[in-house]
Amino acid sequence: MIKACRQNKESVLAKVRAGKLDSAALSISSLVDEIILSMHTSGILKFLSTNIQDKRADNTVIPYDLVWASAIAAKMKVRTSLTDIPYAISDHRTLAKLGYTLIETEGKLGAGLMREGSLRALLGKYQAEDLFNGYNSVVQNQVFPHLNLAPNIHILDCTDLEVNFKNKHYEQSGVSVSKRTNSPCRGYKLATIRGIVGDTGIIEDIRFGPINVHDISLSERMIKHSPVFRSGDILINDRGFISRPVMNYLKRKRNVDTYVPLRNNMDAYRLAVECAIQNNDWSKHPNPKRSQQRISLVPHVGPYWESACPSTDVDLNACVVWDMENGQYSVFVTTDTSKLARDIIKIYELRPEIEEDYRQLKDFWKIEDFKSTKINMIAFHIVCVLFGYLFFQLYTMLPDGEKLAGKSLPVLLKVYDAKPQSFVVLYTDYEFGVITLLDMMELYSACGQVVREKIRAVMEKI
Repeated sequence: MIKACRQNKESVLAKVRAGKLDSAALSISSLVDEIILSMHTSGILKFLSTNIQDKRADNTVIPYDLVWASAIAAKMKVRTSLTDIPYAISDHRTLAKLGYTLIETEGKLGAGLMREGSLRALLGKYQAEDLFNGYNSVVQNQVFPHLNLAPNIHILDCTDLEVNFKNKHYEQSGVSVSKRTNSPCRGYKLATIRGIVGDTGIIEDIRFGPINVHDISLSERMIKHSPVFRSGDILINDRGFISRPVMNYLKRKRNVDTYVPLRNNMDAYRLAVECAIQNNDWSKHPNPKRSQQRISLVPHVGPYWESACPSTDVDLNACVVWDMENGQYSVFVTTDTSKLARDIIKIYELRPEIEEDYRQLKDFWKIEDFKSTKINMIAFHIVCVLFGYLFFQLYTMLPDGEKLAGKSLPVLLKVYDAKPQSFVVLYTDYEFGVITLLDMMELYSACGQVVREKIRAVMEKI
């Protein structure tokens, strides 16, 4: 059985002195638990429960914050099953700050208060959109104002989340051709807008759909109406989001400038390359790693890429990149006609960072590791992974974790040295208390033999 225990140190100490002690445990440090603790003390964790409704009709003895904290910690520790959630937080200082902890009394989940069945019943009350909208609301309406964050450079991208092709029971999934294997695949598509904040980035807006939906179809409404864009902002796209009407809309309606590469079969691409070759005005690529490449500005290429309503088309500047080793050309355009070639390419080169994000989300965070074919369970898994990723990014921006800025959680967890802490947790009935080793020594000397034996088992682990 899993019992939810409320923090009440004085009551626990009184019961222990009277000979009552259900269990004791030594606190073990954990980087993930430190991150969860930081999110709690900074006021960020509470935003989840204020933006995602608690739909439990009963069995609410376990605080809603603890349910979310445990679920997110499980994803950060790459424990993807629901059965892992009650065991996800092991640092008792973190649980003490949350005000509750969980104690296993029978060596299994059994009929505990936070058993897997209870979680499935809770999640069954949510639509997938409830969870995805909840993530967006937490980031946009709570986290950003709370931390005074306002990214002005944003990166748009989509990633495919593939499942077992032969399993047709994945709700709301689609069928397409895998970009990885070029064979038929089944799955979903996640569209994200990532805001650049200093040396890191925050996934600030998301949309979700079947894998066969085109990137721009899934993302268009988000792009046009996302509240994360402000006048003067920049949006960086890849070729999957080439849309003249969307670029026109962002520039004219929201004063947001777009940066996107052109396909080599487009008239604007061919014109830009021909003009760059004819002008023969090349400069070094600003990225030292691209020493064999040259760049050239070709302004006012907008008329060579027309929409269905040319009168609404905004003008474009192009940066042509010439790879002298293989003789190939790439063309990047922007709706900001004040930018020179060097500016255009430096801004666009921020985009590959999101590819590393997606690689980590898939390889380490296991965002595709769905344990259920139910759409609400899939949404819960994805949102918990995204919250875990968000928490780590925010942690590196706060005083508690700023020394870890620029590093990835997978690497940090490999080198993290988990150590016993100088705290012990004592459990009696449905209460717990965190005490120091000195307090425990004094308690030990004042208790009877039965309680001493239980305390001694903990002390021997130190």
